Amino acid sequence: MKQLIGKVLKYGDNINTDLISPPQYLEKSLEVIAAHAMEGIDEHFNQKLSPGDIMVAGNNFGPGSSRETAPIALKIAGVSAIIAKSFARIFYRNAINIGLPVLECTEIEKISDGDTLAIDLDTGHIDNKTTGETYQATALSEPVMDVLSAGGLIPYLEKRYEKTTKV
Repeated sequence: MKQLIGKVLKYGDNINTDLISPPQYLEKSLEVIAAHAMEGIDEHFNQKLSPGDIMVAGNNFGPGSSRETAPIALKIAGVSAIIAKSFARIFYRNAINIGLPVLECTEIEKISDGDTLAIDLDTGHIDNKTTGETYQATALSEPVMDVLSAGGLIPYLEKRYEKTTKV
């Protein structure tokens, strides 16, 4: 796949889906939901975020509701990837399904808000361009990389089954 480069927006542990995607906006358009992403914990998130930025968080990022709007809001807002010590299982799967890379890394305490990171999604290698340090995230499996490369599960399945259903 490709290398992602972006500025870090760093958060702590147990950032739940209600903080990521406030429930009062769930019946609005995806653009409105994205405009209010992370509002529950950082009301200035969208002003700080530039397209391609990378979120870094602590343990258990994304617990709570199983709704897909949490990772969708972050992706539409411009987040290119999320690195955390650990993810809630349903958030992790939803992120992969919509084509948002999520990587687990035990060294996030070495990464600061505002640092610039370069992530090699194929290997999980992370270069901190600000400090010169390197970290290793858990490498993503080949099937997960295939889904991410296609842009999410639905584009992946459409592409895969288009080839097998042509006569």
